[in-house]
Amino acid sequence: MLPETPTIETQVQVMFFDTDCAGVVHNIAYLRFIETARTELGEQLGLGLADMSRTQLFPVVVRIEINYKRPAVLGDRLVVEGRLETVERSRFWCAFRVVRPSDGALIVESRQMLALVQMPQGKPQRVPAHWMECFAHLRS
Repeated sequence: MLPETPTIETQVQVMFFDTDCAGVVHNIAYLRFIETARTELGEQLGLGLADMSRTQLFPVVVRIEINYKRPAVLGDRLVVEGRLETVERSRFWCAFRVVRPSDGALIVESRQMLALVQMPQGKPQRVPAHWMECFAHLRS
């Protein structure tokens, strides 16, 4: 049974390799934080890593929007919140927020549009029929 609105919350600590020489997080590091959260969100959607390996059906990022609100720095502990935002017949959107709990600062907001692709053919697939039922409240 899929949750009404799949959500995920994961924690990350900013490491040295996430930062520049001033100790500020690189923009690409935020995308890695979000990818980790999206992978965990995928587990809730039936797109776990082992399942994808077995079925060769993969969620592929088609578009990403990201707004950098405040910088995070070396040593910060951050929380990445993710949720399934919208479901369409052949694509879906996930939304993410990166926050710093120590001061409540919103660091990053992001959205990703994804499509399911059957490999090795590279053929786009419709989202699973049960998603349209389970997530009717998220349809656009």
